[in-house]
Amino acid sequence: MKTFQNIPLSVLDLAPVLEEGTPVESFKNSADLIQAAEKFGFNRYWVAEHHNMPGIASSATSVFIGHLAGVTDHIRVGSGGIMLPNHASLVIAEQFGTLESLYPGRIDLGLGRAPGSDQATAYALRRTLNQRVEDFPMQVEELQNYFAGTARVRSVPGEGLDIPIWLLGSSGFSAQLSAELGVQFSFASHFAPDYTIPALNLYRDNFKPSDKVKEPYAMLGVNIIAADTEEEAKYLATSQQQQFLSIRRGQPTKLQPPIENIDSVWSDMEKAAVAKSIESSATIVGSKETVKAGLEKFIEETQADELIVNAQIYDHEARKRSYEIVSELMD
Repeated sequence: MKTFQNIPLSVLDLAPVLEEGTPVESFKNSADLIQAAEKFGFNRYWVAEHHNMPGIASSATSVFIGHLAGVTDHIRVGSGGIMLPNHASLVIAEQFGTLESLYPGRIDLGLGRAPGSDQATAYALRRTLNQRVEDFPMQVEELQNYFAGTARVRSVPGEGLDIPIWLLGSSGFSAQLSAELGVQFSFASHFAPDYTIPALNLYRDNFKPSDKVKEPYAMLGVNIIAADTEEEAKYLATSQQQQFLSIRRGQPTKLQPPIENIDSVWSDMEKAAVAKSIESSATIVGSKETVKAGLEKFIEETQADELIVNAQIYDHEARKRSYEIVSELMD
């Protein structure tokens, strides 16, 4: 039986830009957090590609990964994920080939098929919308060919390097493709909890072993806001609730400070919509004992091979403390 004490735990950092802060401060906070995560014993540390989002600083994801790897010694660093339709596959092969060459054995390449932005931003990134998300399987194959050295064009650096490829998803598409390709799969249960079990079943039931991955391996996202008391954790969690509310309204903002009465900022309908996304077994808010019980329940439900923990907490020291509490459970 899997428990949180015998499966790896990792960190998902959305590089939050605080309401009173700047991206410069976000990068400093992330560098401090990854050093703490390495000390706490977390397995890997991923950052995500988002664009035109005032509250997320990790748009230049490959550059950011290089910075984080450079301030640490052994923790794995990677993308959760690179939105491949925004890029030429060769460019990603070269970027991650460079990262793996600089930090051998420490780089993960997680790939998503969503644009990570709106249509206008997607056009600004690509200069054309002829590249469709439906072309994602072809792009993944191209990328694999660059690393294998079987493409007509050579990726230098990149060719011949063993860089683990993960597919990311919040629906069944990437689960099915991960199974077909025989790669590791990461599911965004932290914001799509209702689809977690169906996606896992698709992946596990249809998995075809590959040269690199012999058995299905699934890492699931989980929101954890941990504090020394239940009251403090619930207060800190209002920043995450406000973030989901702003996205729901189509008006993404910087990460807001916590507030005493979250019901003062949303309607009953908005409250229900946010709750549908983040009030599930994949979101755990509370003291160490509450987090322990929540993790045990989530792992029992999903039989995850690994968990990746997101903590959208406004105060940086409180955020570090949240991860420290989770690490104490790993011990």
